[in-house]
Parts: sequence; C-alpha cells; structure tokens
Amino acid sequence: MGLQAGAWRAALHLVYPPQCLTCDALVTTDFGLCGACWRETPFVSGLVCDRCGIPLQGDDSGHPAHCDDCLTTARPWGRGRAALIYQDKARQMVLALKHGDRLDLARPAAGWMLRAAAPILEPGMLVAPVPLHRLRLFKRRYNQSALLSARIARAAGLDHCPDLLLRPRPTPSQEGRDRQMRFANMAGALTLHPRRAARAKGRHILLVDDVMTSGATLAAAAEACLAGGATQVSVLVLARVAKDA
Repeated sequence: MGLQAGAWRAALHLVYPPQCLTCDALVTTDFGLCGACWRETPFVSGLVCDRCGIPLQGDDSGHPAHCDDCLTTARPWGRGRAALIYQDKARQMVLALKHGDRLDLARPAAGWMLRAAAPILEPGMLVAPVPLHRLRLFKRRYNQSALLSARIARAAGLDHCPDLLLRPRPTPSQEGRDRQMRFANMAGALTLHPRRAARAKGRHILLVDDVMTSGATLAAAAEACLAGGATQVSVLVLARVAKDA
C-alpha cells in the first residue's frame, strides 16, 4: 500500500509538480517553501521566552528566560512556544489559513509548531484549541486553531479535545485595541464545555491558537481550564506578534 501510494504521488507530481506554499515557484516536496519564501518566513529559533515563545537576545544558558511582557504581565499558564514571528510570509500564511480557506497550510504549520513545542511537551497532556463563537464558526466554516491542534495531538500521540472550551458570547475583534482593552474584552469570555469539563480535571492542558498578541485570549482560556480543575496549562501558537514587527 505504501509503494502504491508513493507511485501515485510520483505520477501526480509529473502532472502537477509541487508548488511553494506562498508563491508559484516549484519545490521538491509537497507543503514546502521555496528558497526565497523560506528566507522571508521568520521562524523562531535560539533563545526564547519560556512563557510566550518570543525570541530573546543572548545565548541559551539552559535556564528559563522571560521577556519583559511576561515579567510584568501575570500569565495564568506556565510555559509557551511559538513557531513564527507574525510578519512577512508568516503573516501571509496565517491570514490565508484564517480567512482564505487555505486548509492545506494546517499540515506544514502544525509540523512547525510541533518542533517549536518540543521543550514543553509532556506525556499525558490534553491538547485543546482556543474556540470560536458559534456565529463566527458558522460564517468561517472551520476553526483554524482546531485544525492545528488536531494535527499536533495526533503527531505527538496526545489526547485531543476539540470542544473542551466554549466561547458563549461573541467578543468583538481584538484588532485596534490596546492591551488593557484586549484583556477587558476577553474577561470571562471563555468557559469549559459542561459535557467536557471532566476531561480537564487533573490534567496538563496544552492550548493551541493561531496568533498571540497580548495574550488576553490565551489567558481567558487558561483561566477557564484552571478553574475547571486543570493542574497546569501550557500554550502553543503558530505565530507570536513582536513589538517591533
């Protein structure tokens, strides 16, 4: 079966050669980036904040380091990672996945996120996405964070609960709001699904989202998990907004 699948894929590539995820350039493998787009995609590497995943200056000493935001803003979660900085080609891909029906981007994005999450993954984690309100889900037809969390959980061999959290009220967009307004907008906006709440008790939850800006949405999600009996919460995002981005 594997040989048949490989032969079929090779034949398909003869007719439809794989293209770069963000442009029309030909690439050697499916779901890849060409050299030019790879250079314009800001992958997170090196020393990072152990709580939000943003890159930091300096060398990795092996001890947890934290950015200024995470030192001054209380985070209800413990550790966090990000795969990309939200700019250039990374921003283009996030928006395409979120609003452009580019569901094919979920596969490579989840792979990048899984690599970034390696230092914080633990056996027994329960993976859950940040939810959309039902009206927004109906309009968009899918939750991009749930697409990512499903692939991450499967690849990591972890339990997945796509509807662990609910967003009972339709929160206005966070765009254009300052930090204080973002946190006020999300206060109490998320809750555990009453029929899934038992799954959170005594568990270490890995929350998955597409983008982290101030952390207000992830904070609301983490607080809901902890209030429901989760022992720990970690977070993983596809892209982290940097102040100078």
